[in-house]
Amino acid sequence: MLRRAQARLSTALLPGGTRQLCNYGVEDEQLKKAPWLFVGVGNPGPKFLGTRHNVGFEMIDAVSESAGITLSTIQHRAILGEGTIKDSPVVLAKPQTYANLIGDSIAPLMEQYCVPAEKILVILDDMDTRISKLQLVSKGGHGNHRGLMNLIAYLKGNRNFPRLRIGIGLPPEKMDPKAFVLQRFCEPERKLVEKSITQGVEIIRLVAANGVEKTMDSIKREKMAS
Repeated sequence: MLRRAQARLSTALLPGGTRQLCNYGVEDEQLKKAPWLFVGVGNPGPKFLGTRHNVGFEMIDAVSESAGITLSTIQHRAILGEGTIKDSPVVLAKPQTYANLIGDSIAPLMEQYCVPAEKILVILDDMDTRISKLQLVSKGGHGNHRGLMNLIAYLKGNRNFPRLRIGIGLPPEKMDPKAFVLQRFCEPERKLVEKSITQGVEIIRLVAANGVEKTMDSIKREKMAS
């Protein structure tokens, strides 16, 4: 099926780290050549390390270690690493814009690497999901997450980008959600989250190799078999 979106001329990451001019956005076959952009959501700086809002950063760090992709450059207000996972070119990104302003960083990265919305995977915390539960979706709304609101605004209302949500649980009664997401996990919660991060790394490997839809089908089959 032809895509009518306007094609953009830019540079794209290829296996081996080389770059070439690209012109994606015309046909599905061309879109397949774009690298995956895996984006972890979080807040920069030592004071936010280990907080609930920063599980996206932790997931990217775990993928970086597992895949041997060094996060060594800074571009468009993001810490980046380029490499391959399962022979697929990928870019790992940790925007340093604060969690509510990720679009400021992701939008220019999309332009630089010729990445369509369908090949961005945003990894983020989710208060509406029980602690440590992972949920992979191919598209959706913002769920009152200000960072997603910001990105969707940059994409002119396009919500058709995948997300990997990591449950951080609901705040205690009467506690301000803004304060809750900046808290650190208690020890039992931290153990659950560490386990889910390990599982998330495998999900990201599958997405890089097979795409989101096939990975979602695989997860569904595993749940039915268990």
